[in-house]
Amino acid sequence: MEDTYNNRTSLAKGAKDMVKEAKRHAKKNVNKVVDRATDEYTSHHNYSRFQDEGDEDEDFYRNPPRPDGDNEEGSSDATEGHDDEDEIYEGEYQGIPSAGDSKQKEGQVALGQPMSDATRDRKGLEQERQADEEELAQQYELIIQECGHGRFQWQLFLVLGLALMSDGVEVFVVGFVLPSAETDMCVPNSSSGWLGSVVYLGMMVGAFFWGGMSDKVGRRQCLLICMSTNGFFAFLSSFVQGYGLFLLCRLFAGFGIGGAVPIVFSFFAEVLSREKRGEHLSWLCMFWMIGEIYASAMAWAIIPHYGWSFSMGSAYQFHSWRVFVVVCALPCVCAVVALTFMPESPRFYLEVGKHDEAWMILKQIHDTNMRARGQPEKVFTVNRIKIPKQLDELVEMESESGNRVSKFFFRIKSEIHGIYLNLLKCFNYPMRENMIRLAIVWFTLSFGYYGLSVWFPDVIKHLQADDYASKVKVHNNERIEDFTFNFTLENQIHRNGLFINDRFINMKLRSVAFIDSTFRNCYFDDVTSVGSVFRNCTFIDALFFNTDIDESKLIDGTEVVNSTFTHNKKGCQMTFDDDYSAYWVYFINFLGTLAVLPGNIVSALLMDKIGRLSMLGGSMVLSGISCFFLWFGTSESMMIFMLCLYNGLSISAWNSLDVVTTESFPTVRRGTGFGFCNALCKLAAVLGNLFFGSLVGITKVIPILMASSVLVGGGLVALRLPDTRANVLM
Repeated sequence: MEDTYNNRTSLAKGAKDMVKEAKRHAKKNVNKVVDRATDEYTSHHNYSRFQDEGDEDEDFYRNPPRPDGDNEEGSSDATEGHDDEDEIYEGEYQGIPSAGDSKQKEGQVALGQPMSDATRDRKGLEQERQADEEELAQQYELIIQECGHGRFQWQLFLVLGLALMSDGVEVFVVGFVLPSAETDMCVPNSSSGWLGSVVYLGMMVGAFFWGGMSDKVGRRQCLLICMSTNGFFAFLSSFVQGYGLFLLCRLFAGFGIGGAVPIVFSFFAEVLSREKRGEHLSWLCMFWMIGEIYASAMAWAIIPHYGWSFSMGSAYQFHSWRVFVVVCALPCVCAVVALTFMPESPRFYLEVGKHDEAWMILKQIHDTNMRARGQPEKVFTVNRIKIPKQLDELVEMESESGNRVSKFFFRIKSEIHGIYLNLLKCFNYPMRENMIRLAIVWFTLSFGYYGLSVWFPDVIKHLQADDYASKVKVHNNERIEDFTFNFTLENQIHRNGLFINDRFINMKLRSVAFIDSTFRNCYFDDVTSVGSVFRNCTFIDALFFNTDIDESKLIDGTEVVNSTFTHNKKGCQMTFDDDYSAYWVYFINFLGTLAVLPGNIVSALLMDKIGRLSMLGGSMVLSGISCFFLWFGTSESMMIFMLCLYNGLSISAWNSLDVVTTESFPTVRRGTGFGFCNALCKLAAVLGNLFFGSLVGITKVIPILMASSVLVGGGLVALRLPDTRANVLM
C-alpha cells in the first residue's frame, strides 16, 4: 500500500516537472517571436518573418496563444491548481482565503497567471486590436506592392467607374427632367422643386446608411445592393404617371445611389499601393465627370425631341423625358452586371478575421497581374497574414415568436445603431479634430459648388427671359371679326380686344396673354397653349373642342357665358417645337461639364507631386476668388465663360477631398466616415439650392459674397488637415 502511494507521488512530481518545462519553453518561444517582430519592424518593415518562422512558431499568427492559458501543452485538470512553490493539488484542502486575497484590484489576476479576456477591460482589448491593425497596415502595404499594379486594378477601375458614373448621372438627371416632368404631370408652382430636394434627401440618407453597412458586411455586397436599388427604382420611375409616385421612386433611387461614392473610393483604395493611390483615385474621379457629360449629352439629344413619345389613350403618356430617364439608368445596370464578376476587398476580409478568403483574393490579384506581364511562373510568396484581434460585440436578440416584418425592422434598427456607434468612434481622440475639419470642408465646398451650379443656369435663364420679354408685342383695343387663326401666336399681349365670330383652329398659343378681352361666338378647335392665360376676359356663346384651355388658364375674374367645352385635352401639354431654349440649356451644361476635363487631368498628374492639401486648399481659394468676376456677368456668353472657369477650378478640390477622406479613416470605419461626410455634402447641396435659387433675379451681391467667403474659409480649414500622402492605408 505504501509502495503504491510512493509511486503515485513520484508520478505526480514527474508530471509537475514536465508542465514546468513546457511552460518555460512556451514563454521562451513567445519572447523570441516578439523580439524578432520588434527588430524587423524597426528596420525595414519586412514581412519575411511571417513566412520563415520555424516549425515551433508555425501557427503563431494564425492561431495566437490564448491569454487564458488553454493552449498550454501538458495542462490538465490534475495540475490546474499547482503552484511552483507549494505542492497543492486539486481537491486538497487549501485553507480559507484571507480577506485581502479576495479584494484584488480591477484588471489584476493572481501572480504568475495570464490575464484572460474576461478580466481585461474593453479599452485594453481595443488597444491590442489597434496595435494589430497597425502591424497589418505595414504588412498589407508590402503585400500589395508584391502583387503589383496591373490588369486586376484596371478591371476594378472600370467596374467601379461605372458605379461612380451612375452617381454623376443621378445628380444631373434631376435638373434636366425637372421642368419637363413637372409640366407633364401638371404640378402647380407650390409643389415645384420638390423633386430635386427629395432626390438629394434620399442620397443623403443612403450615403450614411450604405457607407456604414459596407464596414459591416463588405464593400462589394453593399455596392451590389445599393446599385441594384437605384437601377430598379430609376427604371420604374420612368413609367409611373402620378407625381407622388414619381417622387417616391426617385427618393428610393437616390437612397440607393447614395452609397456609391463612399463605397467606391474605399473599395478601390484598398487594392492600391501607397505610390499609386493618389493618382489612380484621381483618375477614378473622372468617371463622375463622364456621368455629367453622358447626362448632358443624352438630355440634349432626347428631351427636346417631343416626337420620341407614345400614348395609350389620354391616361397614359410616355414622353421624351421618360425615355431620357430610362437611358440614364443604363450605366447603373452595367455596373451591377460587371460587379458580380469582381471579388470582395481583401483588406475588409482581413479586418473581420477571414484570413483564407483574403489570401485567395490577394493571390488572384497577384496571378492576374503577373500573367498580364508575361510572368505566369512568378509565385505568390505570402502564406501568412496578420489578423487583428476580433472583439466580441453585444447584440440584442429578437424573440423567435416575432413575425418577419418585425424581425426585419428590428434588424434594420440594430444595424443603424451599430453604424451610429461606429460613427461615434470617428469623433474620438485622436480623430476628432480631423473629423470636424473634414466635415467643415465637405459642407463648405458642397454648399458653394451646388449652390452656384443651380444659380448659374437660373441666371442665364433669367437673362434669356428678360431678353424675351423685351421683344413682346402689345396689341391694344383691337377689333377682329370673321377671321381664322390657324398659325402660332407667340410672345404677345392683347389688351381690351374684341373678337367676334373668329375661329382659332389647329394653332398654338405660346406665351400669349389676353387681358380684359371679349370673345363672342368664337370657335376654338385643336388649340394648344403653353404659358398662355386669359385675364379678366369674357366668353359669350363660345365653343371649345379638343383644346387644353381650362380653369387654370381662365384666371382673374374671367367669365364664361353660355359656352361649351367638349373633348378637352387631358394633362398638361408639352412641346419643344422651334424652342431653342431647351437645346440651349442642355448645351450650356454640356459645355460646363467639358470644362472640368482639364482640371481632372491636372489633378490626377499632380496629386502625388504637390500634395493633396495644397491642391485642395488652393483649388477652393481660387474658386472663391473667381466668384468675384461674376460682377461682370451681364450677358449670356459672359456667364457661360464664368461657369466653365468655376467648374474647371473647383474639380481639383473635389478630387483632392475624395483622396484625403479615403486616407483619413481606418479600414473598419472608412465607409462610415466617408458616408457621413458625403451625407453632409448632400445636405449642403439642398441648402445651397434653396438659398441661391431664391436670389435669382433679385441681387448678385449676396450670392457672390456668400459663395466666396464659404469657399475661401473652407480652403483655409483644408490646409490644416494632416498630409496623408506618405501614409500607408490604416
